[in-house]
Amino acid sequence: MSIELRHFRCFLAIADTLSVTRAAERLHLTQPAVSRTLRQLEQELGVRLVDRSTHHLALTPDGLTFRDQAAIAVGAFDRALGHVRGAAWPLRLGHAWSAAGTYTTTLLRRWHEEHPDTPLELLRIDDRTAGLARGDVDAALLRGEVRAPGLVTERLTTEPRVAGLPADDPLAHRATLSLTELADRTVALNTVSGTTTLDLWPASARPASTITIGNTDDWIAAVTGGRAVGVTTSATAGMHPHPAMAYIPLTDAPPVPVILAWRDGPGHPRIPDLIALAHEVIGGVDADG
Repeated sequence: MSIELRHFRCFLAIADTLSVTRAAERLHLTQPAVSRTLRQLEQELGVRLVDRSTHHLALTPDGLTFRDQAAIAVGAFDRALGHVRGAAWPLRLGHAWSAAGTYTTTLLRRWHEEHPDTPLELLRIDDRTAGLARGDVDAALLRGEVRAPGLVTERLTTEPRVAGLPADDPLAHRATLSLTELADRTVALNTVSGTTTLDLWPASARPASTITIGNTDDWIAAVTGGRAVGVTTSATAGMHPHPAMAYIPLTDAPPVPVILAWRDGPGHPRIPDLIALAHEVIGGVDADG
């Protein structure tokens, strides 16, 4: 038996749903057919991809690694097929939060003016590489250190950090704040794609209370709802102004690097044009001076 595209699609459906039943519904197949296809794939690869030892399916470490590679392969096949059939080949630009900040509109409009034959699709995907590592996008605007294997990165600029506070908070009318002034508050931490951790604070003045959230919308809701305060960058202030939110510059927090990332290897032919335009639009001003 040789591995075929149907094996990849079947495995990805199981990986997305963690259920043979739901995968079968998605693929319009029977449950035995899905189970049989997964078993064939595992036998051909010689590794176990899915742990079936409990009532709930889970991907094995090999399955997690293979999921990203399978998604890249299926995505490349679908895009190539669409390109041959004459469909436009969009350049998919991922971001986990705040895109390019206040430069987002300029970047999108300049691209449309200069490359009208290639749509630039901006996609928010809530994971550390904004879907780049698993092939959901062709390139990504990311913040902070990114160490995912197989990615190439270039720093575009840096953004200053700001505190996010409820607009009626006693500190909300201050011109600036320090991290230590937030140490007695509950801090909202985005553990999925954020850049703020407790290591940002001095060891002697770390917040004792935190709440965990998974995306920017929930972060804003936690702050405006009075449950917590937060730390983000100036891009969030530019992209997400809110009448119930105050963004205050932080004097003692290091700036956050903004990078453009893409996969090492063959990719969308317009990526070099995106790199050049991103440097031109976003990389002109650096928060480090």
